[in-house]
Amino acid sequence: MAAAASSLVRRAAAAASRGLLHARAFASGGGGETAKRVLVPVAAGTEPIEAAATADVLNRAGARVTVATADPAGDDGLVVEAAYGVKLVADGRVADLEGEAFDLIALPGGMPGSVNLRDCKALEKMVKNHADNGGLYGAICAAPAVTLAYWGMLKGLKATCYPSFMEKFTAEVIPVNSRVVVDRNAVTSQGPGTAIEFALALVERLYGKEKMEEVAGPLYVRPQHGVEYTIEELNSVEWKCSDTPQVLVPVANGSEEMEAINLIDVLRRAGVNVTVASVEEKLQIVTRRHKFNLIADMMLDEASEMQFDLIVMPGGLQGAQKFASTKKLVDLLKKQAESNKPYGAICASPAHVLEPHGLLKGKKATAFPPMSHLLTDQSACDQRVVVDGNFITSQAPGTATEFSLAIVEKLLGRDKAISIAKELIFM
Repeated sequence: MAAAASSLVRRAAAAASRGLLHARAFASGGGGETAKRVLVPVAAGTEPIEAAATADVLNRAGARVTVATADPAGDDGLVVEAAYGVKLVADGRVADLEGEAFDLIALPGGMPGSVNLRDCKALEKMVKNHADNGGLYGAICAAPAVTLAYWGMLKGLKATCYPSFMEKFTAEVIPVNSRVVVDRNAVTSQGPGTAIEFALALVERLYGKEKMEEVAGPLYVRPQHGVEYTIEELNSVEWKCSDTPQVLVPVANGSEEMEAINLIDVLRRAGVNVTVASVEEKLQIVTRRHKFNLIADMMLDEASEMQFDLIVMPGGLQGAQKFASTKKLVDLLKKQAESNKPYGAICASPAHVLEPHGLLKGKKATAFPPMSHLLTDQSACDQRVVVDGNFITSQAPGTATEFSLAIVEKLLGRDKAISIAKELIFM
């Protein structure tokens, strides 16, 4: 029920505030439990934050997550162009999974992604058979109304969706304006800003409260969801940028997908020109959870010939270590700092890239809390997002949206950032 989901959010936040961290925080799954099988179908126009958060969080819980494209077979193979130009590579095709059993089927939203999922007959058949057999299913954003309700799978159930799609619920659905709603075997949620809450609700239904809290701890979810975000700003300066800000987001094998995708999605929503550049030998990146393999826009060599108003790095330990050993990227960051142009990082990257290369000297910064001891100046490490002049850092996947919104605020103003936050259902 909606009240139960609200209680779940409070417990998840409490887990983060207690610093509920385990050695497996950087490992996939754990505990030796029997792996649950989860299907996350995607299609052209799928909302990437919702898809990434669902797959990532469930993978952290130990589930075997299959990301499958519902798009018709074409020349692009398993490549899916999600919303905001995010290109990802699926594990397989929905059409090839008929007859396979899953413990959960979770649908991300986005438009026209939700329509494309709705029109996939193989997926409709799978989800209906799954529900008829008592299986857990969920949907977020536009998908509860556009997809599940259209299929008749929310009859007599309380459900929520992206607020502007509430009127699309069929008469048999009981609409509830809540961030996450759990009713029997159906879990629904509202948008990109509620995606981690949605995923944690699914973890609790699959594995129980203790596992949900274990997974929530290292994410550092917001203590209070739905409220206006805040940032710690020191030495405030105006970030000078082009009329259309130009931002470089480097990615590497092992980059944290929720952090990378939040940066790309949120900044592009705001009208920023984001260039995603691979520091590896090819465009396709294997992210930290080995899900949502991303396809970069170009190689770093090509991007290094361009001018950027901001260079900002996602985290993920393996990805951060690759960044730190990539001379061309380090040189770009040093040039950015010497030119008093903005740069930043989240999670492992402040500690493993910026600190060892002298790029935190004289700066206040935060980082993934278990790595904060690696920073010379730890005085701001309890903050979720820190801005110090032309420099910005943040803590973890659960702070990635705040981090991205803070960048929008510095580039385009507070009003624009608040508008995007509301669009995301972040506040």
